[in-house]
Amino acid sequence: MKEIIIDISSDGEVTVETRGFNGKSCIAESQFIKDLLGTEIQKQLTPAYYHENQVPVRKYLPLCG
Repeated sequence: MKEIIIDISSDGEVTVETRGFNGKSCIAESQFIKDLLGTEIQKQLTPAYYHENQVPVRKYLPLCG
């Protein structure tokens, strides 16, 4: 399940966290929130950012004959 979690601390600091996204889609899906809030101060990428939804590629090699 894909989620965008927005946390607003008592001092007004806003944290946006995405869950369930793979690859760079998390940035695109949460961009509208960043556009509304203004300047981004810090970005921390999770391991899921570097994991694309890749389908395993099967290579068939001709064998003798």
